Amino acid sequence: MKAKAKKEKVSKNTTTIIYILLVLFFILYILFQSIYILSLLIGACLLLTIIAALVIEFVKGFKESGAKKSIIEIITAIILVAVFWIALEAALGTSIPLDVVPSCSMLPHLQRGDLIVLQKATETNIRAPIINISSEAFNNMLSNMSNESLACVSYFQSGNTGSITQFYYKGEQIGFIKTADQMRTIVPFGYQNNNLIKYNCGITNVILSNGSVMQEVYTNSITINNITINGDKNNSIIVYQTVPSDLFYKYGDTYIVHRAYAILNVSGTYYILTKGDNNPGLDIQYDNIPPSLNQVMGKVLFDIPYLGYLKLAMSSSFTEPAGCNVTLQDS
Repeated sequence: MKAKAKKEKVSKNTTTIIYILLVLFFILYILFQSIYILSLLIGACLLLTIIAALVIEFVKGFKESGAKKSIIEIITAIILVAVFWIALEAALGTSIPLDVVPSCSMLPHLQRGDLIVLQKATETNIRAPIINISSEAFNNMLSNMSNESLACVSYFQSGNTGSITQFYYKGEQIGFIKTADQMRTIVPFGYQNNNLIKYNCGITNVILSNGSVMQEVYTNSITINNITINGDKNNSIIVYQTVPSDLFYKYGDTYIVHRAYAILNVSGTYYILTKGDNNPGLDIQYDNIPPSLNQVMGKVLFDIPYLGYLKLAMSSSFTEPAGCNVTLQDS
C-alpha cells in the first residue's frame, strides 16, 4: 500500500510540474517572441509540454478508469467539442467562428495571438464605404494588376546610385514602387492616371519597439471615381481567404485578418479593399486581388487576448513575424 501511495504521489507531482512548466513556457513564449532563437526554443518547449500534458492525462485516465471507459470519455469529449463547434457555426453563420491573429499587421487594435470571434459577413453588416464600379472597369483592373499594385515609398537617386525605403529621410522623394518579375522600379505619380484606384501617399510617425520615433511613407487615402476615401478605424475587421495568385498566399498566409477600407459593388457582386492598420498600404498595393464576399470568412465581433498563442504554438508558429517592431500612428 505504501509503495502504491508513493507511486501515486510521484505521479501527482509529475502532473503538477508539467502544468507549472506549461504556464511558465506560455508566459515566456509571449514575453520573448521577438527574440528569434529564444522564441524557437521556448515555443518548442511549450509544444512539447502541451503534448506531455495530453499524454499524462490520457495515461492517468486509462489507469484510473480502464481502457473501455477512457475510450468512451475521449469519444464523448470529441463529440462535445464537435457539437459546440457546430452550434457556434450555426449561431454566428460562419464555418470559422473562431480564429487567431497570426501577425502584427493590425496593431495596435489587435495583437498577435489574440483569439477572435467571427460572425457571418454580408455587404450590409460590413462597415465601410461602398463604391459602385462597372464590370468593365473592374475587369480592366484585374487584367492590369501589375500596374495597379503600386506601393508608396521613399527614395533617393543620384546618378547610378539610389535607395528605396519605407522610412522617410529628409531630402528623399516620395513616389510609387512597381514590382514585376522580381524587379522593383520607381514610377511617377502620373503612372496611376489610368488606374481604377488612385493612391494618395503621405508621411506618418511610427514607434519602434525600442521607443524611438521615425517617419514612414504610407497610403493615407484612395480615390475611386473621383471619390476620395480615408482609412477609418471604425470600419469592420474581416477575415478573408487568399487565392494562389495573391502575394500573401505565396508567403503562406491562407487567411488574412485586416480592416475593410472600402467595398466595391461590381454590378451586384461585392469585393472588399482591405488594409492592415499597421501596414503602410492596402493589400491590393502588394499584388493581392481584392477578395470577393465569398472569400470573406467572417467579420470580427470581439477578441480575447493571449488565448490564440496556444494555437500558434500548436502550429509551430514560434517566431514573431516581420513588422512587429513598428507601430504605425495613422492608417
